[in-house]
Amino acid sequence: MKYIKLTNGVEIPIVGSGTNTYGKEGNQYSGALRGDTQEIDWAIENGYRHFDSAQLYLNEEVVGNGLKKSSLPREDFFITSKLKTFEGFGGADWAHAEIEKSLEKLQTDYIDLFLIHKPWDNHAEILEAWSILEDYYNRGVFKSIGVSNFEKEHLDLLLENGNIKVAVNQIKSQVGTWNEELIAYNKKNDIATVAWSPLRGIDENAKQVLEEVGNQYGKTYAQVVLRYQIERDVIVIPKSHNKDRQAQCLTIFDFELTESDRDRIAAL
Repeated sequence: MKYIKLTNGVEIPIVGSGTNTYGKEGNQYSGALRGDTQEIDWAIENGYRHFDSAQLYLNEEVVGNGLKKSSLPREDFFITSKLKTFEGFGGADWAHAEIEKSLEKLQTDYIDLFLIHKPWDNHAEILEAWSILEDYYNRGVFKSIGVSNFEKEHLDLLLENGNIKVAVNQIKSQVGTWNEELIAYNKKNDIATVAWSPLRGIDENAKQVLEEVGNQYGKTYAQVVLRYQIERDVIVIPKSHNKDRQAQCLTIFDFELTESDRDRIAAL
C-alpha cells in the first residue's frame, strides 16, 4: 500500500473503501440496514484498512461493527467520517451531538479524518463549524480534519481564517470530470485530494479506451482508472459489493502507466 502524508504528518492509505451502501437492503443508498457487515468483512479480508464513512450515509454503525469484530486493533484502521451539512449548519449544539453520535456508532474514541461534508451559503457558519472541528482536533479526538466538495472560494475562507490547516479536500474526480484545476489548487496549498466515487462516469467509449490501455498490463479498465488517479497522488475510495472486485481495486501497485497512456486517459 502507498500512503499520502497529510500536512500534519498523519499518513493515509492512498486506496480506501467507500461504504455508503454497505449493509443496506438491495445495496441501495436509501435501503434499510440489513443487520450484517458482509462488505466490510470482505474488505478487511482483502486488505483494506482505510474506510470512508459519513453521517449522511446513515450506516456508520455498519463500519463500526465490522471493524470492531475483526481481530485487528483499532490503530490498524484509518476511518473517515463527515458532518452532514447538505442542508446547512444546525448550530454548535447540533454539531457536537452529531459528532458524538458518530463516535458512538463507529465504536471508537477517535476518528482519523473528519470532514465538513459540503459547503453552504454562510461563511460565518462555515467558520464556526470549522472551529468545532479544530477543537476536536486539538483534543486528539480527530487526528486530522478537512472538507468535502469545497471549491477554491471555500478553501480560501478556511485558509485565511482558520487556525488549523485543511488537510484534505474530498471532491469529484472521475472520467470526464478530472477536476485538474482544483486538484492543482489543493496541491499548491498542501491539501491532499480524495476522489469520491472514482469509478463513476465511464461510458462505453471511455471503457473501450481504458480496456485497450489495461490489456497491455493484464489489468481491468477500473484498475487503470484507479492507477491513473494514484499516479497523480489522488487518494481513491472505490466501492464494490463484490469480494473479487474489491480485491482488484487494491491490485494497482504492480504496474505503471506510460506518458502516452496518461495522455489518452486525461483526454477522456
